[in-house]
Amino acid sequence: MFSQVVRRASVPSVRSISTRTRGRAAILEKHPDDVVITFAKRTAMGRAKKGQLKDVPVDELINGLFKATLEKTGLEASKIEDICVGTCHPPSPLYVSRAAALAAGIPAGVPISTVNRLCGSGLQSIRSIAHAIESREISLGVAVGVESMSLNPRPTPQVVDAVGANPQAHDCVQPMGWTSEMVAQHYKVPREVQDKFALISHTRAEKAVKDGIFAEEILPVELRGSVLSVDDTVRMGVTVESLAGLKPGFPDWGEASTTAGNASGVGDGAALCIMARRDYAEKEGFEIVGKYVASTFVGVEPRYMGIAPIYAIPKVLAETGLTEEDIDVWEINEAFASQFAYCVQQLKIPMEKINPNGGAIALTHPLGMTGTRQVVTGLAELRRQNGKLLCTSMCIGSGMGGAGIFVNEA
Repeated sequence: MFSQVVRRASVPSVRSISTRTRGRAAILEKHPDDVVITFAKRTAMGRAKKGQLKDVPVDELINGLFKATLEKTGLEASKIEDICVGTCHPPSPLYVSRAAALAAGIPAGVPISTVNRLCGSGLQSIRSIAHAIESREISLGVAVGVESMSLNPRPTPQVVDAVGANPQAHDCVQPMGWTSEMVAQHYKVPREVQDKFALISHTRAEKAVKDGIFAEEILPVELRGSVLSVDDTVRMGVTVESLAGLKPGFPDWGEASTTAGNASGVGDGAALCIMARRDYAEKEGFEIVGKYVASTFVGVEPRYMGIAPIYAIPKVLAETGLTEEDIDVWEINEAFASQFAYCVQQLKIPMEKINPNGGAIALTHPLGMTGTRQVVTGLAELRRQNGKLLCTSMCIGSGMGGAGIFVNEA
């Protein structure tokens, strides 16, 4: 059953890609109808239940980000034609997102929608705005990813007995920690390997914080009289010994190899991309910092949810005519070291190109924010490296995965 699902997921989409968008040289060309990114920033992130955003609900967080964005860019808010917010667990997400936009000074005439593709929600919001621009329904839109895991933790999914009796349906609503242990057990990813990859993430993130790297991608946001501009999620001084000393987070499942040190952090935050058609952006005099090329989503066996990047990445590369060697920076979400390590090993991508400043194990993984945050982070890193192509990817709860291709134009 698993192999059948994998083969189906890895078949390239029937959606045609125009010949001029295939291959590195063609993708780097500039055309009037390109979907470009004119602004890509994020808030500082906070540790769930303990950090600087623990008491800040989603509407207040988005409102602060909208206000800071409009002030920073000088964008006339009435020119925004649509907003899409990716988020997972807040109650009534469309109501609170719409209210946050209105309170930030965005006119009532600007519509808004919300999407929930779990860990891929942020990428889905970018994709939704990109498709609206590509179809010429709009010329300018805003894609947002946000989550408060402090105030809106993952609810326990409930399905009726008749649905839950199906093995795959049963697996798709299980806790994500369980899927981590299933991947570790089935694909033989021992605790030592997980801790090794986790240490890389912690070490890189610590260095990035000390070097002030994230200041380039963080937009300072004023909330409750304080300006937040630095993540409080990165744990300093992590060592192989301290990781090895941690107790299993899920002692009743699998081989109990997942810990608080080799799993993504639970956190809060928001990120945002302003997107436009190139000819419109140039006419309005907007700075262009990047280009959206393509994105894709796949499905895999829910029990092994974490391996989905192994299938999402080849699919988006095939659709765009790219190879692994064409990509300068990879942002692959570290939901758990078990799945991340296995994906890296199977994809055979050089680790120095993946998450150069650490990933979610060190930085945290606010579910709806991550897909947008990875684009913000990846474009900033491409600017530092003078690189061109970014590939982002993530596994997605319930047994899915996503990937996207972006170009640095800063």
